[in-house]
Amino acid sequence: MMKVRKETFCALILCMVCSLALLNGCGSKGESSEDKTAEKGEANVENLGEFEMLDTGGNAYTQEIFAECDLTMVNVFTTWCGPCIKEIPELEKLNQEMVDKDVQVIGIVLDAVDSSGNIDEEAVENAKLLAEKTGAAYPFLIPDSGLMNGRLSGIDAIPETFFVDTEGNIVGETYVGAHSFDDWKGIVEKELEGVKK
Repeated sequence: MMKVRKETFCALILCMVCSLALLNGCGSKGESSEDKTAEKGEANVENLGEFEMLDTGGNAYTQEIFAECDLTMVNVFTTWCGPCIKEIPELEKLNQEMVDKDVQVIGIVLDAVDSSGNIDEEAVENAKLLAEKTGAAYPFLIPDSGLMNGRLSGIDAIPETFFVDTEGNIVGETYVGAHSFDDWKGIVEKELEGVKK
């Protein structure tokens, strides 16, 4: 029986941990994240207020987008996050399937602005290419200077997904990490039931 050197063993463990992290999500600085949820109780209901964002094609969107459906799934991602990119086709499939249930998906390209609030044209172009390659027809929005009235500030792991009702209130739970179509479908149905009570 061959003895495994301590360095080789540590390297194998590190590779396994990194591989598992990539399956779920990315930290905002390339760090790994776990698939987790953060509960938002009734006392924590937050209204997103007024905002105006452009999509990657230059079309303007305001808080009125939420009035279009009973439930809006807001998926915050970056163009460099592998798990984020991998789940975009799943989200598009969900967007198409849930339209009859009055649910829509929107994406927010977090890296489309730098820390000073300036638009990063390269990230915007990358987002356009992602939409084209993945077949995503739902809007990819560029954060505004107020970061959606502060909701997008402090996100440290992506993708992050939250849900909004017709009044612009954040409802249900916040989800960190990528999910399969079937997982998302179950989550959306649960969150939709919550807003229809």
